[in-house]
Amino acid sequence: MPAITKQPGHSDSFPFELVRPHLELVEVAIREQVRAFDPMVEPYVSYVCNTSGKRIRPALAVLTGGALGEANEDHRKIGVILELIHMATLVHDDIIDGASTRRMVPTANAKWGNGLSVLLGDALFSHALTLATDFDSIDICRKVGHAAREVCQGEIMQTQRRFDLTLTKDEYFQIMEMKTGALFAAAAGLAAKLSGASEEVEKRMYDYGLRLGAVYQIYDDCLDLVGVEETVGKTLRTDLEKGKLTLPILNLLESASDAQRMKLTARIINQQPLDLPVLVGIAEYEGAVERAIDTAKDLLGQCHDDLSVLPDNESSQALHQIARFLGSLLEKCRR
Repeated sequence: MPAITKQPGHSDSFPFELVRPHLELVEVAIREQVRAFDPMVEPYVSYVCNTSGKRIRPALAVLTGGALGEANEDHRKIGVILELIHMATLVHDDIIDGASTRRMVPTANAKWGNGLSVLLGDALFSHALTLATDFDSIDICRKVGHAAREVCQGEIMQTQRRFDLTLTKDEYFQIMEMKTGALFAAAAGLAAKLSGASEEVEKRMYDYGLRLGAVYQIYDDCLDLVGVEETVGKTLRTDLEKGKLTLPILNLLESASDAQRMKLTARIINQQPLDLPVLVGIAEYEGAVERAIDTAKDLLGQCHDDLSVLPDNESSQALHQIARFLGSLLEKCRR
């Protein structure tokens, strides 16, 4: 594994600062895609696109391109496509979860209702898949379609298994890899392919993205339990209210005493709120969150191993730094 050195003067935002010029072009491209919609639909699409975070998936695509040579318009374009798919999933997620805010602004469903929001998410999905056909390679189109399908399947499986006490950790990870990891994996893997990398390098970058996405989901699961809405900027505790058995909750069910487990399972079966005071009152609660964080940190170690196939340059170091940045966020979840 090549030596990794943090660049002088760079903070935890370093990997995103490095690709800021590219991400600014990504923003321009997203705005162009917004204008491609009918004028009656455009304001809704624009609203969703303006409330969508740090553009991690485009950043992964651009950094992978930079690590393997030079990032170009194709890397940005694949990032835009995957970001549109991601935004579609957020719209649908918020409907399913009944979330009222995201990044401190009202969600689409809170503003316009579930019906219009479902159609809005569908429009973003279909537009992204149409954009993928601009690539000459049918394999690129196929892999974008595969990633979109994986995300949707993961969402369906997670919804199916709500309040389901038979859910295993292996099944949880399968769902997380599909629901969140698929787009991270596609961003890094497809970017490697666009750079002309070998199949081995493409596979390792795909694995890096898959693991990184799983870690990001575990972080989100922990944040839902221990975060503060005013700081996080979105509705929290929805996982507990909607019966999502996240890794911390699975850990808790595994380690709780018989009496505590009976209390928890009764609430889950009866679809009663698993509110924070109930959980905090269980002695193993903090340990369950800690073990989830430790699992995620182990996955981050594997991410660093995946990156060992890359040349040692500023972009590959930034990919390592993304993993370290996620690690620092995880540590903030420790109580």
